[in-house]
Amino acid sequence: MDRLVFLLATGLARGLVVALFALSLVIVWRAARLVNFAQAAVATVAVFAAFAVTGATGSFWAGLAAALLAGAALNAAVERGLMRRVPSGSPLPGMIVAIGLVMVLQSALGIAFGPRHRPMAAPFDERPFVVGGVPLLSPYDLFVLAVALAVVGLLAWLFNGTSLGLQLRASAAAPEVSRLLGVRVPRMVTLGWALSGAVAALAALLLVPTELGLNAHSADLLFVHAFTVAVLGGLDSPTGALVGGVLVGVLVSLVTGYLGAGVAPLAVLALLTLVLLVRPGGIFAAAQVRAA
Repeated sequence: MDRLVFLLATGLARGLVVALFALSLVIVWRAARLVNFAQAAVATVAVFAAFAVTGATGSFWAGLAAALLAGAALNAAVERGLMRRVPSGSPLPGMIVAIGLVMVLQSALGIAFGPRHRPMAAPFDERPFVVGGVPLLSPYDLFVLAVALAVVGLLAWLFNGTSLGLQLRASAAAPEVSRLLGVRVPRMVTLGWALSGAVAALAALLLVPTELGLNAHSADLLFVHAFTVAVLGGLDSPTGALVGGVLVGVLVSLVTGYLGAGVAPLAVLALLTLVLLVRPGGIFAAAQVRAA
């Protein structure tokens, strides 16, 4: 029972990080109807920027700000410089360009920094609290939980409670009508990409201190889990990304703890296959279609 409680707690913390990254994929999908396969590489570049700033200033918070700015700026540049020039009739050209960008960014990081993992220190202690002899969340896990929940809340408020959020949603759902109503659709799309890049960079930055360290492929597995989560919940559903992230995080933690790390990817794949067989559009997307 003690082990189960510990695994559930750590799975919740990791699941919210995965949910954040999945939310970044959902934001791009809703803005451009495109799965941004370059998101992991963009996030890794942003974390390298954070690593450099933290090393120069000694401040994790300065590094955090650098990661958010770098992720937003790079994703906005990708949308303005590449994706806007790709034919929009089919999502395939955009996906191919994104995959090519992954190769370019990861190769550049590998050439610049080499293949070794660079350790990143967490801003808080990673040793778990022990309550009644049961190890629970560490101070850093609690920090991750607080940040993830705060960001999810801010995004929900932005999209559902502000005029800017209404313009973002309108630009994605009906761009032509939005143009007629005075919304600057290209600017809203770029803003959506920038917001997505910042959220992805934050998720990767929160995860790296708990892993082997930072290298050019640090966010690859995070992207795989987040893409699975986005498909599980429905690529149009922020709620699905949040619920799916927690579900996958807990699943990976339990399977790793009881069966070994090598079995965890198979468990995630089995869950994805099951959901796609039952509800191909995703759990929450299917519910929305029925409600309509």
